[in-house]
Amino acid sequence: MLYQQIEQNKRKTVLLLAVFCLLVLGIGWAVGYFTGGDSLSGVIIAAVILIFYVPMTFASAKAQVLRMAGAREIQKSDNPMVFNVVEELSVAAGVPMPKVYLVDDPSPNAFATGMSPKKSVIAFTRGLLERLNREEIAGVAAHEFSHIRNYDIRLMTLCIALVGVVVMIAEMGQRMFFWGGRGNKRNQKANPLLLIIALVLIIAAPLAAQFVQLAVSRNREYLADASAVELTRDPEGLINALMKISNDPEGLKHAQQATASMYIASPFGRKKKKTSGWFATHPPIESRIERLRAM
Repeated sequence: MLYQQIEQNKRKTVLLLAVFCLLVLGIGWAVGYFTGGDSLSGVIIAAVILIFYVPMTFASAKAQVLRMAGAREIQKSDNPMVFNVVEELSVAAGVPMPKVYLVDDPSPNAFATGMSPKKSVIAFTRGLLERLNREEIAGVAAHEFSHIRNYDIRLMTLCIALVGVVVMIAEMGQRMFFWGGRGNKRNQKANPLLLIIALVLIIAAPLAAQFVQLAVSRNREYLADASAVELTRDPEGLINALMKISNDPEGLKHAQQATASMYIASPFGRKKKKTSGWFATHPPIESRIERLRAM
């Protein structure tokens, strides 16, 4: 089951890469055609951005996530109990011991990052370590271990990077259009039907790309919850942890939309939640708890 899921994630990564690359090139064509009729140059520019931006994002993703979260590495002497939990789960999950980081924030939450199990990090907020007991911390840590061993982090990082490229090129096209693309003579001679298709791509592609990213994120959370219980054999630990996390009204001080999907639960808190359903980064806590109870 585990190895099938890992292989499935790897296949999904390749499929997502192919789909998003085609989408990026399609937007490049749309921008070029819509703003001046030169579709080939638009495709070339999009390809160049794709070739450089995605590898750079992969190389710097872990450092960026940790910096944006304000996380710092801690040692076993700083919190022996947490390190014991992580060490035990590392053996159970069959992955190398990740580095442990702390986010100095009173809101309870956690996340994992790293492109492979050998280079992984698990970060806990101060609020989570203060409010949760050992069993609940183990449930949270097991959830993050599931993301690590199932290569969810690499999949989500790829999604975030490619969505960034789509949005970047679409915004470039919109600016070029409003700054003078409408008056271009070549544009006026273009095929009206292709102009409409190009406009729809420029407007709709960023929304579609973000929708796919969020759908993947929500699905990964359900699978990580189930895998966490497989590791701990204790659904109540994760259930109680999710209940405590969901009761936080404020959310993280430095929460950002770009990294929200990395956390075990929405980092924006109950008061700041503005999205739900298809455009949420996480499935409802109630739904996750219901599934865990059914196990």
